[in-house]
Amino acid sequence: MKFMDNKRNYQRELEKIIENNEKILACGSEADMPKSIPTLFIHACCAPCSSYCLEYLCKHFRITVFYYNPNITFEAEYVHRVEEEKRLISSYNDEMTTGTREGYPIEVVEGKYDPESFYAMAKGLEMVPEGGERCFRCFDLRLRETFEEAKRLAAQGKIYDYITTTLTISPLKNAAKLNEIGESLQAEYGIKWLPSDFKKKNGYKRSIELSAEYDLYRQDFCGCVYSKAERERSIKQENKI
Repeated sequence: MKFMDNKRNYQRELEKIIENNEKILACGSEADMPKSIPTLFIHACCAPCSSYCLEYLCKHFRITVFYYNPNITFEAEYVHRVEEEKRLISSYNDEMTTGTREGYPIEVVEGKYDPESFYAMAKGLEMVPEGGERCFRCFDLRLRETFEEAKRLAAQGKIYDYITTTLTISPLKNAAKLNEIGESLQAEYGIKWLPSDFKKKNGYKRSIELSAEYDLYRQDFCGCVYSKAERERSIKQENKI
């Protein structure tokens, strides 16, 4: 999968989109406001990464979180992570109801847990280091299913203005590649991709603070068996030093 690092400022692009949307809202009547808030379908990888992304975006979009991560090899790990995601969203919604958090209520859709699709995608790439081609194809797998789910929901009358992912908040994930894949899928599916680099503007730092505040489970590997093995090798190496 070809990768072009174009050095774009994706965070600034996101800010401009939000600014333009709010200018349009300001020109509308008060009666139209609830219908005019842009809708966002966001792929979520885990609760810690979601924490800042949702805190930031829920003030500007009506969000539906899509939890689809077939890369998580172990079922118990998957269940733990998805329940943490739902717990965080429930906490945020409760705070919005009581007025202690600003924003629009957040919905959540859980995708199919199908690790076999990840293994099929990773075949022949098992020994590729983290951050390489296997990861790029994993990004494509998860984002493509996000667009597919948005398409299925659109057929049921649930239309989303934008799609994005929480993955760009991680310093270990290639934000330029994620945005490149998202824009390619935008052209294919006709649903706007919302550019992002959530780690910017202290986003990653804020996610650590929120993880502590909400006592979120912070995993030490991406999710797949290959990332877990690489992490374990790294720990053993560190212990030898």
